[in-house]
Amino acid sequence: MKSPGNFLRIFALVSVVAVCLAILFGGRVAAFRPHKASPTDMSQNDMNGMGMQPAARKILYWYDPMHPAYKASKPGKAPDCGMDLVPKYADGAPSAPRQNGGQQTQAPAAPSGRKILYWYDPMLAGYRSDKPGKSPMGMELIPKYAEPEAAQSTAPGTVAITPTQQQLMGVTTGIVQRKLLVRDIHTTATLTPNETKIAHIHVKVSGFIDKAYVDYVGQFVKKGQPLFTLYSPELVATQDEYLIAKRGDRMLGNAPYKEVADGAQSLLRSARERLKLWDISDGQIRKLDETGKVSRDITFYSPITGFVTDRKVFPQTSVTPETDLYTVSDLSTIWALADVYEYELPYVHVGQSATLQLSYYPGKTYSGRISYIYPTVDPVTRTAKVRIDIPNPRFDLKPNMFADATLKISYGRQIAVPQNAVLDSGLKQTVFVVHKGGQFEPRSVQVGPTIDGQVVILSGLKPGEEIVTSGNFLIDSDSQMSGALSDMKH
Repeated sequence: MKSPGNFLRIFALVSVVAVCLAILFGGRVAAFRPHKASPTDMSQNDMNGMGMQPAARKILYWYDPMHPAYKASKPGKAPDCGMDLVPKYADGAPSAPRQNGGQQTQAPAAPSGRKILYWYDPMLAGYRSDKPGKSPMGMELIPKYAEPEAAQSTAPGTVAITPTQQQLMGVTTGIVQRKLLVRDIHTTATLTPNETKIAHIHVKVSGFIDKAYVDYVGQFVKKGQPLFTLYSPELVATQDEYLIAKRGDRMLGNAPYKEVADGAQSLLRSARERLKLWDISDGQIRKLDETGKVSRDITFYSPITGFVTDRKVFPQTSVTPETDLYTVSDLSTIWALADVYEYELPYVHVGQSATLQLSYYPGKTYSGRISYIYPTVDPVTRTAKVRIDIPNPRFDLKPNMFADATLKISYGRQIAVPQNAVLDSGLKQTVFVVHKGGQFEPRSVQVGPTIDGQVVILSGLKPGEEIVTSGNFLIDSDSQMSGALSDMKH
């Protein structure tokens, strides 16, 4: 048996011989074997053709492209705008936006045959570059392609924007609709008596007041209620003449001479007409016929039902036809005079409904309709008076009260779009219409009034068309640039 020492020496000798043979023949054997390329030596196309995946790229951190200063150690969403965080690689190559649930996707390649006009930052509409890179804000520049052939025949200024660009620009769209538009005009109003229901009491003959039955302002009187009695020498003399003419007609009405009979009847009619012209009622004349006695005092009655708003009748005072004895106002219907600004007048019409609210009666609403629009405008307040007829059966509404008026204005069914969808330059108004393929056409429109954030479109759009409702400022910048380049080509 061999000793252990001899065994170790033999093992070491064999190992040295094996190493030498490997060094000597290793290079020659490798020369006969096919070379296997590493992923780093292959192009992207070669790797795709062989079914191999590219070598993993080291991610330094994740950041918000809208605010490059914000960094995170793992993928997620930005806290301010909710956008997906973008990876920053160690090799400095630009990263593509994350889509489809946060998985990394390859940025879309330039369409075959499309020319890149310039590179731009969608958040800085005026920034342009002739090569790729980053904007002053730190965002990756986006290529602006020349319009495809299909777009050359569209309206001037039409631009094509990819869905990714639309998302970065914050573009939203909506459908044009025909809507029922109603608007309320809120203003103040002053209550005043209905001028068509005011009676001024006069006498048509001079005399003296004997009795005054209505003796204070504010008293409520009914139609036919006695107001005062009047003694007038002329009225007494006319009554005498009437009675004499009546007796003469009785005696001579059947005379054989026609001229005598006609004269007696003529005198009677003349005396009766004079009494009626002096406001002596038919009832008082019948009483004179029945009694055959002259009344010293004649009673005068109220012609309407209402409240006495003025009084100049006092016992034992003389009056003339010029004296305004009483003023009686019927307040069962009252007027509210509302102030409407001149620019709102075209939308106010007779017959429109209106409501009133008064601080004196919280929670109570009074309804009425516009009955008249006054033809003048106050030069100081630039408002016109609009008259509203308000029923007032319980006399809650009193003259000279103040009220809050609401005028209901209906514009009917109109084509309307959100106010933010219209770009107003002062000289013209523009709306961007969305077409297939992500094309946006600037279209001039004629606008009407703005009602609760909705702009009435008088011409330029049709119901069912899709338009841009936000982000149109950035689209307008691209549209103007596209139009300028088109003009340079021609």
